[in-house]
Amino acid sequence: MTITPSDRVLAEQLADAARAAIRPYFRAEHGLETKADDSPVTLADKAAEAAMRSLIVAERPRDAIVGEEEGEREGSSGRTWVLDPIDGTRAFIAGRPIFGTLIALLDDGWPVLGVIDQPILDERWIGMAGQGTTFNGKPAKSRACRELSQALLATTSPALFGDGQLHAFEHLDAKVRSTVLGGDCYNYACLASGHLDIVVEAGLKLYDFAALVPVIEGAGGRMCDWSGDPLHAGSNGEVIAAGDAARIDDILEALACRGH
Repeated sequence: MTITPSDRVLAEQLADAARAAIRPYFRAEHGLETKADDSPVTLADKAAEAAMRSLIVAERPRDAIVGEEEGEREGSSGRTWVLDPIDGTRAFIAGRPIFGTLIALLDDGWPVLGVIDQPILDERWIGMAGQGTTFNGKPAKSRACRELSQALLATTSPALFGDGQLHAFEHLDAKVRSTVLGGDCYNYACLASGHLDIVVEAGLKLYDFAALVPVIEGAGGRMCDWSGDPLHAGSNGEVIAAGDAARIDDILEALACRGH
């Protein structure tokens, strides 16, 4: 499938619509509720996804939609827009501007366009298959990392790992220079701009990781699952992002110890 300029235009329109919906609720009354899975949701999450879905239905009525808050809408084009209106709702409700809106376009299940948008800081990363990632319209580039001992690693929370996954992560953690916690999708944005070297997570849903793939890979990095396979709609939610693709094998070797 060819990614067209109109796809990028629509993706930016979606991000703009989400920004407009989210900003009035930041550090204000946001109507916090708890979902069935015990995760938080706010009026901002709901309003942002509704605004984006409305645009997609109007502009691309044949495209499918997968959203965190409103679920799936079937399509007939082979293309799917994947939406996470606020990735990092806990940061949002705490007044911390390190959450983001995630927007992805999938072609037959493979991520080909991704947006990470931080609406409070006016920061936007856009990745498209075959093109370089941009940060606020300028090229974004991940950095080289010659060995794990020099790497800066990030994950949102070790509490999100299962026992075997946590054991594997701790093995990797022992090999890197330093580890930072928290950040959700903002970690991946920082990696794409050369401020982090590795992000490792598990338990992610499609709307958590689909947008990240084109952004990271367009910046010169690589994303895969914990087996080294490319990420797609059927992936199990175990995610690795490396700013330097040459470190992937080292990361996989460190993570391979789970359960041992």
